[in-house]
Amino acid sequence: MFVDRAEIWVHAGKGGNGCVSFRREKYVPRGGPDGGDGGHGGSIIMVADASADNLAFLAHRKQWKAESGKPGSGSNRHGRSGTDLTLPVPPGTVVRDAEAGHIIKDLAREGDRVTVAQGGRGGRGNLHYKSSTNRAPRTAMPGEAGEVRHLLLELKLIADVGIIGKPNAGKSTLLSRLSRARPRIADYPFTTKQPNLGLIQVDLDNSFVMADIPGLVENAHAGVGLGHEFLRHVERTRLLVHLVEPEPTDGTDPLENYRAIRHELSCYSPALADKPEVVAISKSELPGSSEIQAQLAEALDQKVLAISSVTGEGLNDLTRRVVRDLAELERTEAESSSSLE
Repeated sequence: MFVDRAEIWVHAGKGGNGCVSFRREKYVPRGGPDGGDGGHGGSIIMVADASADNLAFLAHRKQWKAESGKPGSGSNRHGRSGTDLTLPVPPGTVVRDAEAGHIIKDLAREGDRVTVAQGGRGGRGNLHYKSSTNRAPRTAMPGEAGEVRHLLLELKLIADVGIIGKPNAGKSTLLSRLSRARPRIADYPFTTKQPNLGLIQVDLDNSFVMADIPGLVENAHAGVGLGHEFLRHVERTRLLVHLVEPEPTDGTDPLENYRAIRHELSCYSPALADKPEVVAISKSELPGSSEIQAQLAEALDQKVLAISSVTGEGLNDLTRRVVRDLAELERTEAESSSSLE
């Protein structure tokens, strides 16, 4: 089961209580206080781990608790600190405070980590309260309570390329032809109900990760048809491959379908709409697809590719174009970062 959103409570461990104790040893009268400190409570830490591919591991439990610290004891023995609880999440997970609404940490890269709940400090034993005027203190500090937080986790898949388009435009079929991914494929709309990732190995030196995003519908930016659930996965991508079906099964106009998807991207996020885009006519084996390709190229004033996941036509051209555009993006990003330095 693919889960890209989870709401959980995290409870850090309580600190152990300090100890009230006095030294009792033969031939040592009035040995004085020797109560040890309590151990610190365990914290809860989230780590971006590439071996985790979704949030199902966290979603099946609403409460996550770390171990509490142990109390101190006599002979100035400190209590053992509670073990930290580490929760692995997929890279691309945004950790948000559900009550305040602010982002705690965007765990975008492998190895990124954040302490989401700090363990309580252990209490001091009565040894700390000894003074010249109070030589036998009977006071110790209790351990502090651990931090409790209500968290909202959202996964935004990290991929180089995102395939977008209307339902049944051939996105899943394209991903299955270019990679070893095996998304569900059928001849009806909304077959894909969750994003799918695939690694496309072009040659020994070039590869990229492609994400098949479920089909978008009108007013997806407003949440219609789980629009927000799908659109947020496109935000992380660096390049968009926009597939346009030449003969939609619902009889709609291909050019209007293209414009509708672009409108949804712009309404959801202007930055998303500004991402580089490769436009391709899918299902080029259908009659009349070349005419739609020419019309779309003329309307957009840019080159429009024609591909067929059935016959394999144009797939090599598409992968070469994607590799070229990604390399250009890397050069541009490197130049901009060097100029800032």
